[in-house]
Amino acid sequence: MDSSPTFKLADSTRAIPAVGFGCWKVAKDLAPSVVEAAIKNGYRHIDCAADYGNEAEVGQGIARGIESGNVKREDLWVTSKLWNTFHEPQHVRPACLKTLKDLGLDYLDLYLIHFPISLKYVPIEKRYPPEWFHDPNVEDPKMELIAVPVQSTWEAMEALVKEGLVKNIGVSNFSCQGIRDLMSYANIKPAVLQVELHPYLQQVNLVRYAQSLGIHVTAFSPLGHGASYFNQSAAVIHENSVKTIAKKHGVTEAQIVLRFGYQRGYSVIPKTSKTERLKENISLFNFHLANEDMEELRILERNLRFNDPGQFCEKAFNSFCPIFD
Repeated sequence: MDSSPTFKLADSTRAIPAVGFGCWKVAKDLAPSVVEAAIKNGYRHIDCAADYGNEAEVGQGIARGIESGNVKREDLWVTSKLWNTFHEPQHVRPACLKTLKDLGLDYLDLYLIHFPISLKYVPIEKRYPPEWFHDPNVEDPKMELIAVPVQSTWEAMEALVKEGLVKNIGVSNFSCQGIRDLMSYANIKPAVLQVELHPYLQQVNLVRYAQSLGIHVTAFSPLGHGASYFNQSAAVIHENSVKTIAKKHGVTEAQIVLRFGYQRGYSVIPKTSKTERLKENISLFNFHLANEDMEELRILERNLRFNDPGQFCEKAFNSFCPIFD
């Protein structure tokens, strides 16, 4: 099956697929078969992270996809992310090598700083993925923040590119100010900004600013569904206007929401473990949202952020750690 349309990156010879498969919260036992199915159904971008805890299983799915003859390694775009406990420069390369080993790959197409949050180092051999607590076994476990300049981490990320372990580098969950600071010293400019984006959280200024700098934007949680985040009940696909537009075009509500992101000029990485949803989520290119459709979706803006460390770190990890104003 042919891959989906792509977006050209500013300083890369390769383009990033417009629709990718997100691996967050894909169960380990399902990951090999689901990733293999995603590749079979046309997905060429596989979005991973050390913190997801399933990279070894995702790697099995990638290997199966390649072994099946559906793709070659160079046909795939594989993204992973540097976890918060590995921000000190001496830990960046070992963290990347661990991810490559788990995925069974020689290089990553994209490596992102997962959060602008630096946590005290936890050795890989002690606990992996390290997650948020420095020591979950103490009586009152907390996150342990450390002072690591983003510049130091970024220089270590640049070294990965020079070594050939990583083709492109970027950031996730960064604000306009974080990007502005990064651009002031980066010798290799960030290729991609990955942030939460959906009709409830459109982040117009951030998207516009990144795009003005030639930074491609990728949306995580592009369906705007809060069920994965502390059982929040909000879901864009249940909005009456989304249902009306879907009926008008003869497609699903999810396809409308994903197409909204694509027409705003960014790639999307929906997650599902259901084969029928895999097919739907990548089938976005045989219809077009009219201006009035786009406007109906724009007015759904609520500034509703599902993935906010300023909220979940305090609830789940006994530590107040805001990164957004």
